[in-house]
Amino acid sequence: MIVVATGDFELYHEVVGELRDRGATFTTVEPGEPLPDRTTVVVTAPDDEVDLPPDVDRVTATAGEARRAVEESMAILRGGEGRTVVGIDPGTRPGIAVLVGGTIVAAFQVPLADAVDLVRGEVADAADPLVRVGDGARLQSAQLVNELSDVPVELVDETGTTPYLGTGARGMGDVLAAVNIARLTGERVDGREVEPTPGELQSIKDRSRRRSDGEVTIDERLARRVATGELTVDEAVDEHRNGDG
Repeated sequence: MIVVATGDFELYHEVVGELRDRGATFTTVEPGEPLPDRTTVVVTAPDDEVDLPPDVDRVTATAGEARRAVEESMAILRGGEGRTVVGIDPGTRPGIAVLVGGTIVAAFQVPLADAVDLVRGEVADAADPLVRVGDGARLQSAQLVNELSDVPVELVDETGTTPYLGTGARGMGDVLAAVNIARLTGERVDGREVEPTPGELQSIKDRSRRRSDGEVTIDERLARRVATGELTVDEAVDEHRNGDG
């Protein structure tokens, strides 16, 4: 069982909220009070004084670190920390799933421009993280792989990873695909080079015209820079308007 024993008011409420959201079994005590017999792990602030039996683990955190502390505590309950693996179903709004020891601990769907920073934040405190990126949506997949050069990355064959979605599950497909991608072994890569097709470049040009309300259609050179992730469509439109295209 998880026990929360901290005098830090903010940390206490954050940790308790995280535990309740996950349906975890836990209790709370004041720092220094005896721990219940079934205690497995105690969550405290770094300066809380706790009399810790030899068979009980301690997880320390400060306000703002509650999610990390709860994930670490629950991993201990499962018998070990396990590896942190992030699966990404690429696209203009990638699905992202974070697994620790095979258990899903977080899921997201964000704009492509936000995906890399989000993933870096999720693996920042992990001892041996791994990111698995699906090989579909070639241009977005390549952009993610290339920008995550500071994290171990595997490229995964994502064939069949998107499940059938029944009633009420609409919109969950990319996130569920990311979970499946995280659980598949891929090929370790340091980068991915993709030559955009004429159709992909034309699609980017068309998007630039829509984003500018019909005022601007960027040229092929700017479209290619968008395709490789060097620019966003909006940045390419701005460059064209400033005469840099």
